[in-house]
Amino acid sequence: MANEIKRLSMTDLESNRDEFLSELYTGLKEYGFVVLRDHNINRSKLDRAYALLQELFNLPLETKLKYDSGEGGHRGYVAFGRENAKGNPHADLKEFWHVGQDLTAASDYFNEYPKNVWPEEIPEFEEFFKGFYHDLELLGKTVLEALGEVMGLEKNFFRAMVTDGNSICRLLHYPALKNLDTKNAMRAAAHADINLLTLLVGATDSGLELWDKAGSWIPVESNEDEIVLDTGDMMSRLTNDVLPSTVHRVVNPADQERSRYSMPFFLHPHSNANLNCLPQYAEPDGCEYPPITAGEFLDQRLVEIGLTKS
Repeated sequence: MANEIKRLSMTDLESNRDEFLSELYTGLKEYGFVVLRDHNINRSKLDRAYALLQELFNLPLETKLKYDSGEGGHRGYVAFGRENAKGNPHADLKEFWHVGQDLTAASDYFNEYPKNVWPEEIPEFEEFFKGFYHDLELLGKTVLEALGEVMGLEKNFFRAMVTDGNSICRLLHYPALKNLDTKNAMRAAAHADINLLTLLVGATDSGLELWDKAGSWIPVESNEDEIVLDTGDMMSRLTNDVLPSTVHRVVNPADQERSRYSMPFFLHPHSNANLNCLPQYAEPDGCEYPPITAGEFLDQRLVEIGLTKS
């Protein structure tokens, strides 16, 4: 079953465009997931990113807590046990660090988004992850533009929506489970993503599973040079659930002594973007979801997953 998740080469976007667009749309419509290869993030950059992640999360807890921004997890460090899946009272078995937009004062959103915080103990961290963020955002915009073409949208529809968007690169550490209470918790309980698209750079261990339309959990398998792409709740709202926000999870491994590192990039619109259902996806009796802006929807969901208070 997992083999049915489509695997696409980004080189085909230029050399075999029509087939790439068709496979991208069909794959997302069927599963909400596709796997991308031959993208713009090279192996040496990924290796360096994961080395920096390990260095970051190996810092003493009291050091990491200096970088808890108090901004509801929007930027900087979020400690183990802080976040839970929507509707699940048990916290996920993870800690993470958020990197967001680095806007200039000329942006309309300069004072709206929290500012990034950087660990002074790792001098290379800031420069590297600013560049890494840019690379992932560029790839995300390219995929969104391709998707918009299939959807019959104006060329710059999605690019305008996500330029200066509140996109997040989440640097994740799932600690080894040997000394943890795992009775009612897992690394990431079943959830759907909030945003438009997620780019999940090849993790250091397996465990990602999606809930398919047949009602089964199936593994999402990718190698370290591939990026898993999935559609989130915001895309689901725009398309009236035609492009679904598929529920997925990260299960606990049999090996209790292995950590897992992962770097999902959550592509978000700017806060004022309208998430109303697009006209071409409206049913005769209307749309599934009421009107809402991206900023309002994000605030609502952050409360539901425990990162902010209502």
